[in-house]
Amino acid sequence: MYKNKITNRLNRERLSRLLIVLCAIGTISIPAYSQELVESVPLSDLNPTSSLPAEHVYTASRFSLIGTPKYTDNFRHFDYVNPNAPKGGTLRLAVIGNFDNFNRLASRGIAERSSDELYETLFTSSDDELNSYYPLVATAITYSDRYQWAEVSINPRARFSDGLPITAKDVEFTFNKMMTQGVPQYRLYYQGVTVKALDLYRVRFELPEPNRERLLNFIGNFRVLPEHFWHDKDLAEPLSEPPIGSAPYIISDYKLGHYAVYQLNPNYWGKDLPVNQGINNFEYRRFDYFVDDDVALEAFKAGEYDFRNETQPKKWFSQYQGQYFNKGYIIKQQDEVTKSVVTHWLAFNLEKPLFADIRVRQALTLAFDFNWLNHAYYYDNYIQPTSFFAFTPYAAQGKPSKRERDLLLPYAAILPQSVYGEAYQIKQSNGDGFNRENLLAASQLLEQAGWIVKDNQLVNKKTNQPFEFELLTYMGSDLKFVIPFKQNLAKLGITLHINSVDYAQMTRRLRHRDFDMIPTTYSNIDYPTSLLSILWGSDYLNSSWNTSGLHHQAIDELIGLIPDYIDDEEQLIYLGRALDRVLTHFYPMIPMWSPRYINYAYWNKFAKPPIKPTYSSGLNTWWYDANKAGKLTKK
Repeated sequence: MYKNKITNRLNRERLSRLLIVLCAIGTISIPAYSQELVESVPLSDLNPTSSLPAEHVYTASRFSLIGTPKYTDNFRHFDYVNPNAPKGGTLRLAVIGNFDNFNRLASRGIAERSSDELYETLFTSSDDELNSYYPLVATAITYSDRYQWAEVSINPRARFSDGLPITAKDVEFTFNKMMTQGVPQYRLYYQGVTVKALDLYRVRFELPEPNRERLLNFIGNFRVLPEHFWHDKDLAEPLSEPPIGSAPYIISDYKLGHYAVYQLNPNYWGKDLPVNQGINNFEYRRFDYFVDDDVALEAFKAGEYDFRNETQPKKWFSQYQGQYFNKGYIIKQQDEVTKSVVTHWLAFNLEKPLFADIRVRQALTLAFDFNWLNHAYYYDNYIQPTSFFAFTPYAAQGKPSKRERDLLLPYAAILPQSVYGEAYQIKQSNGDGFNRENLLAASQLLEQAGWIVKDNQLVNKKTNQPFEFELLTYMGSDLKFVIPFKQNLAKLGITLHINSVDYAQMTRRLRHRDFDMIPTTYSNIDYPTSLLSILWGSDYLNSSWNTSGLHHQAIDELIGLIPDYIDDEEQLIYLGRALDRVLTHFYPMIPMWSPRYINYAYWNKFAKPPIKPTYSSGLNTWWYDANKAGKLTKK
């Protein structure tokens, strides 16, 4: 289907150009609204002896996947920054966990959390729009309207932190390094792509077939590694020393597993670029690592670090108090969620036969009593997610529209019939803690799936196998939800074993898919992209990003259609909603919660611009305010 779609698009393209040729030789007339198209075709293409006009070629310094970039070619800074913000001071942050190296691309070990930010990308995006890219390491992109190739010009001023220039050869090297030593999902996703340096500052990208979204996204987000540093190192292995980067900050001090200090590079090559005005205002950014979040909170209240996102409502409402809050030394901020956010789920390992039957997954979903948990433990601060495109127009709503049904009907024989009904919803409990109606419904589903209760234990009526499984969790994580969930499962005759492991063990078991069920987060998805194939595609089952292991023909083919709809926002909405219906109605994960509010607190020694960006906290636009800091207690 996907290849047919591409072929149809190219056929339409050829037909439109043939019409232009016929107009040029006087065979037919062309309507006034198409005059712009005629003027955009090179005169050489209007040769009636030519079989087809050549492809159109464009050069731009900025580009967008959907619509037009907000900022013009000559913009000076983003709207949400203070371009005159002073530089200086230290921003101290906390990280829960530890680290043993500085290579976020390594296939083993635990990398320092911010080490991937040491490398600049060819282009960068703003925080108050989606899909748009502006010059960073690159100055311009040249591409054709068939979107199978592009050439990128590198800024001759761009430098790595050791002063050596960033060249086209570094771009070529980076891609080849990733294709030989990078993570498997990268090598699979970009199979057939070539990246070739044309000269010192020009590099050409080619795809095996036309794909506008993949081409522009790939180039816009491409991070460049220094060949002279990485040529004799294995990208898949941990790196015990900080690498040479190209970004505004360099690592000036560290202790593995304990802290890392990033210092603003006074010789940073890109400090005068429009995209960098008013950001990166701190001279130092220090990351201190804590094994336990409770200890980290007390350290914050004692002034050991400056800014903290609070994801646990009970802590927010009961522990963010005291003299420093009363005096205004620590500021509490609560922002209502209005955009896509990270959502929390319990992922089934669908490779386990125990969870093969969708009715079993539905039953366990009903056993998770969100309403009671939210009221008893979380101060009604959460909502239960019902979409993988939450807070976006792409979330499925009500019954499918005609366009959605047209997209879904080819798969009627292989999809759950519920896909064609109402959008995914979880039957809500009354919040009294008993969850009686949902557990009765769950019991019926389990019986239909071949499970019966014997001696207060749920067993398979064919094999007599007891229904028991392991929930694998991070050591030290918040487990308030586990005991009520375990108790509800016990009422159904199901035994839940809870196993808490450290980060290293969790990473290893996740990579080897050695688990029954695991808590997971689903990253905020602002709009459908073909990168979703890494999260849900059949070709990426070995990727640890596909936590549940869900894969299906309909999912593959709907994701495959995304590149054809990416520049048509109305059609993309229908496609996104159709995909959302398929993903949710397979019940691959139990929806736990997503925040109703974003809660954070900070020590009152910073200033910030009056405009907050739409799609980020804006922390990178703040600056150190010496006057405010001077008013804080010396202790």
